Amino acid sequence: MEFTFSKLLCFLRFLHFLPQNSTVSIGGDKMLSWEPLNILSFGAGTPSTTLALMSCENALRGRPVWPHVPIYHAVIFCDLHGEPNWVYRQAAFVASACTAAGIPYYTLDANLYRDWTENFGRARVSSIPFWTLSADGKKGRMPRQCTYDYKIKRIEQFVRYELLCYRPKERALKIDIHAHTLHMGIMWEERHRAKESKQTLFVNRYPLIEMKWTRSACYTYNRDVWGLDTKASCCLFCPFHTNYFYRYIRQNEPACYNCALQVDRIAEIYQARPPVKSELFLSKSRKRLRDLNDADCNDVKYFWYKSFLVWDGF
Repeated sequence: MEFTFSKLLCFLRFLHFLPQNSTVSIGGDKMLSWEPLNILSFGAGTPSTTLALMSCENALRGRPVWPHVPIYHAVIFCDLHGEPNWVYRQAAFVASACTAAGIPYYTLDANLYRDWTENFGRARVSSIPFWTLSADGKKGRMPRQCTYDYKIKRIEQFVRYELLCYRPKERALKIDIHAHTLHMGIMWEERHRAKESKQTLFVNRYPLIEMKWTRSACYTYNRDVWGLDTKASCCLFCPFHTNYFYRYIRQNEPACYNCALQVDRIAEIYQARPPVKSELFLSKSRKRLRDLNDADCNDVKYFWYKSFLVWDGF
């Protein structure tokens, strides 16, 4: 196995970071301890908050209270600079819990909001899954590329260059290929979203699916064990939101609503690059946000917490 000097320095640098329960052999001699990394892709919504806090609980108690969830080597939050205020409150709570539990927590600057608003209509941007409506009334939806570009890819790059210390364009060693796990907070009712990883370094894991945990179960854990009232994480300008979401932030978080309005207005005025023939909308109703009425916004989604109905945040 090729083991470069720079790679040796990387392992020495991160011996404090990697648990010492397996070994790497160089030229037949046992030289360094090594273990695959368990990484949490932390979106700061209800399910990924559950995974982060379960990992903290395991670390704080010194035993696997939640066997499906490891003590993560890194909890990584990609800040898209365009999410509801509650997402940042939940992220801050988890960051504090990770610090107390000795789990490394990282925030990556992934400014989708700035990149999209500055470049849409002028250059190619990451595709957001806008709802479309053509002149002849045909409805459709744009592909979604933003999650890959601003979360999955950013996390992979961070792990590759910052945690594993690869140099730009350096080929991954065989020991690292599909050796590390990327954990994602996808719940039991969303199990159709669970996919195999296309990344060189990772295999994907979905502990909540393995545990058959629903949104209600995640919310109950966050609230009853940690006292944290959580809502969903999703961009302010994500087309998968209900119309109720936009009415809620209009009434309760006006700065966030203005952010969504700006994206909707830009999509109305400017033509995508490359051009598309249809109009683009954030609302599933294929209306401008400013034109949504009360009837449009009666699509709120709830789940049960004990004997109460709770809005999921979408």
